[in-house]
Amino acid sequence: MNDISQGAMTETQCVVRWLAAFEAALTAGDAEALRRILGAQVHWRDLMALTWTITPHDDVDSAVAGLLAAQAKMQAHSFRLAETRTAPRRVTRHGTASIEAFFSFETTFARCSGTLRLLADAPDRAWVLATSLDELKGHEEPINMRRPAGSAYSRNFGGDNWTDIRAKKAAFTDRDPAVLIIGAGQAGLAIAARLGLLGVDTLIVDKTPRVGDVWRNRYHSLALHNQVKLNHMPYLPWPPNWPKYLPKDMIAGWLETYAWAMECNVWTSTEFLGATYDEGRWTVTLRREDGTTRVMKPRHLVMANGIAGKPLKARLPGLDSFKGTVLHTNDYGEGAKWRGRNVIVVGAGTSGHDVAQDLHGHGAKVTMIQRGATTVASIKAAGLVHSVYYEEDIPLEDCDGIAIASSYPLLVKGYQSAVVKMKEIDRDLLDGLTKAGFKLDFGADETGHQMKFRRRHGGYYLDCGCSELIAKGEIAVVQAEDTDHYTADGLRMKDGSTLQADLVVTATGYQSQETVVREMLGDAIADRVGQIWGIAPNGEIANMFVATPQPGLWFSGGGFAHCRIYSHYIAMGIKLREMGLI
Repeated sequence: MNDISQGAMTETQCVVRWLAAFEAALTAGDAEALRRILGAQVHWRDLMALTWTITPHDDVDSAVAGLLAAQAKMQAHSFRLAETRTAPRRVTRHGTASIEAFFSFETTFARCSGTLRLLADAPDRAWVLATSLDELKGHEEPINMRRPAGSAYSRNFGGDNWTDIRAKKAAFTDRDPAVLIIGAGQAGLAIAARLGLLGVDTLIVDKTPRVGDVWRNRYHSLALHNQVKLNHMPYLPWPPNWPKYLPKDMIAGWLETYAWAMECNVWTSTEFLGATYDEGRWTVTLRREDGTTRVMKPRHLVMANGIAGKPLKARLPGLDSFKGTVLHTNDYGEGAKWRGRNVIVVGAGTSGHDVAQDLHGHGAKVTMIQRGATTVASIKAAGLVHSVYYEEDIPLEDCDGIAIASSYPLLVKGYQSAVVKMKEIDRDLLDGLTKAGFKLDFGADETGHQMKFRRRHGGYYLDCGCSELIAKGEIAVVQAEDTDHYTADGLRMKDGSTLQADLVVTATGYQSQETVVREMLGDAIADRVGQIWGIAPNGEIANMFVATPQPGLWFSGGGFAHCRIYSHYIAMGIKLREMGLI
C-alpha cells in the first residue's frame, strides 16, 4: 500500500498529486493512466467545460473515452486547487467517505472549475468528477474589479443619463433582440441578467402587469418550503435580514427590484402569441398592452414560463352540475370569505395542502380529496436531501459546486439513503397521517420527494402544518375511489351519503410544457423537441438548460436553485452560438 492510502499525506497533498496525475494522463492521451486514477464506478459530469453541453458519464469506460475525445479539441491544462474556494476536506457523500475538493483549470477557450471527490481509503482514485465552464476568454463578465466606469451616462451634461439610455434600450424601437425570453419569473430574469453581462441583447416578455406578479398573484399564504440560502438569485442574494422561509410578496418585490438593478429589458402586459422558425431565426408575434402587435426575429427563444402551462380544468363527474363556486388553486386568493362554510379541496400535493390549511385557518370546514398516494416530509427531514450542504458553513459557490457534481445514479443513491433517515425523523408524523386515512408513498424506488420533483414535478408535500391538522382530524381526508359524483350541493359518496360543499378548489395541476410548445410553436417543433422535464435517457432533466433538438429553442424552470445554477449554462450556450463556436 502506498503512502497516500496509508494516510501519510494531507487532504490537500492528495488532491494536488491527483490533479497532476490527471493532467499528465489527459495531456498524453493515456487511457490506461486515466483508468488507474479513476475509480471503477467513477461518475464524471461535464457542464459545458469540455463538451459544450451537460454530459454525464457513469462508468469508467465512458468517462475515459469522453475525456480523451474532449481533450483533442479543448486542450485542458493548468489543473490546480482553486485558491479562493473551500480547502480539501473529508466528507461523506452518498454514503461514501471521500476527500472533497474544488479545483480550477483552463481550456483553449475558457476558464473552468470543478468538484473532485477522491475515495478516502484510496485517495489516488477519484469516484466523482465534475467540470464546469466558468467564463469564456475575452468575454469575461464586467463585474467586481472589471465593473464599467459608467462614462456613457455619468455626468453627461446636456445628454442622456442612465435612465434615458435604459428606456431607449428597453424599447427596441430600432432593432430586434438576439434572445427573446418568455416569462419574467426567477428563471427568465436570471438568464437575462447573465446574458446582459455577456453582451447578448435580450428582451423578456411577460403577460402580467408587473415583474413579480407570477408570485404576487398567487394565494395569500404562500411561502417557500425550503430555506433562503438555497434560493438566492445570481449576483444579488436575498437581503441578510430576510426570513429563512420567504413569503411570496417579498419574493415578488425582490424580483421587480432585481430586474431594475440588473438592467433586464422587460416588456410587461405583453402576450406571446406564437412563433415559427426558419433559416436561423424565429418569427415571433407579440401583443402589447394597447392591443397592437409586434413581430420580432430573434435568433434564440427561451421558454422560461415555468414547467407547466395553463391550469388544467378538472374533469370530475358531475362537477358541471355543482351550484357552488369552483376554483383552481391558480385562481385561489385567500379564505376569509369562506369562514364557517364547507369546502372540498381536490388534490393532495403542495398547493392542495397549502390551500386547505389557509381555508382551515380562516374557519372553513375543509375536506381534502386524495386522488393518489402522496410523499410527505417535514421541513426538518427534507433538509437532509435538498439543502444539507447549503447549511454547511461554506460559500454559496461551493454549495452549488457540490450540487452539480451528482449525476442521476448518485442522486438516486443519495435520495434513497436520505429517505430512510427521513422516515425515522418523521415517524410520528407519518403514523398520524396513516391513521387519518391519508395514503403515503416515497416513490417507486424509495427516492422520495426530490426525485418526484425531477420526474413529474409534483406528488409531494413538505409539511408546513397541514399534516398535523389532518392527523388531528381538523382537515378531513377522503379517498377519490370512495367518491361517486358531484351534485348541485356537494359530492355524492359511493355509500350514498353526500359531502356538502359551498366551494370546490381543484388542485389538479397544469398543462405540460409539451402541450404549451405544441400550441405556441406547432406540431413539427413539438415532435422534434419531445419530452420536456422528467428524466431523459442520460439521467438529466429532459431538454432543460441545454440546447434542444430544435435549434434556437431553450427551456428553463424549476426552483430558485435550478434557476440560479443553470441560467449560467443556458447563457453560456447562447453566447457560444453567438460567437460562432458552436
